[in-house]
Amino acid sequence: MTTRGADARRAAVLGSPIAHSLSPVLHRAAYAELGLTGWTYDRFEVDEDRLPAFLDTLDASWAGLSLTMPLKRAVIPLLDGISDTARRVEAVNTVVLTGDGRRVGDNTDIPGMVAALRERGVEKVDAAAVLGAGATASSALAALARICSGPVTAYVRSEARAEEMRGWGERLGVDLRTADWADAARAFDAPLVVATTPAGATDALAPYVPKDPATLFDVLYDPWPTPLAAAWSGRGGAVVGGLDLLVHQAVLQVEQMTGRSPAPLAAMRAAGEGALGSAGA
Repeated sequence: MTTRGADARRAAVLGSPIAHSLSPVLHRAAYAELGLTGWTYDRFEVDEDRLPAFLDTLDASWAGLSLTMPLKRAVIPLLDGISDTARRVEAVNTVVLTGDGRRVGDNTDIPGMVAALRERGVEKVDAAAVLGAGATASSALAALARICSGPVTAYVRSEARAEEMRGWGERLGVDLRTADWADAARAFDAPLVVATTPAGATDALAPYVPKDPATLFDVLYDPWPTPLAAAWSGRGGAVVGGLDLLVHQAVLQVEQMTGRSPAPLAAMRAAGEGALGSAGA
């Protein structure tokens, strides 16, 4: 890739709420490691209603945006182009602002999940389970479409959610089955379990983790470890956490926005760990 140079460039993460975001810590660490002294990365509280006006204020100094909820779908009609990956899940978490003024959307959550699992030695599985059916679950299914050769069972709280997940499974080419949340502990027999639920949702499941579980991917990073992740590792299972996902998807964002590759994974992870450690101190 070619560099955009060390001139002053801007990037930021948008969402609502946004104060908790670790993205500035990760991206700034990358800029420091890459010697991009003129680059800045900030956070802005922006909801769906304010997003169009915010985008219209961006000038040629802007290189890109990271998007979190509730903007990942709302931004799509405001873009000039979108990657196949983002289109498949109807979710954009990355916008690159090109030299000719175009806004191009991508989804780095999906390859970020795959990379985080690969880093922990999980490259292929013959079955998997997903806990939850929210926005992150569709990205999880898209990631599983790349690495899972067999069925995926999603544990959900309502028939409406079950129907939505079956639709995503069909669209993504995943052999998707659904089961009631009341039976969620059965998920733990799978070789890979992906927990996509908000904080606290899986806490009651922690006592049901079996001996010698396989791999848990819990997308949360604060608070960490979750009770489920702690129980999982305590019984000898492998755990991939939300910080792993956050760092890997941010690596891809940095590479797209700056044109510099590879992005400094180790420095970004260390910065994220340091920030979480300071917050918990």
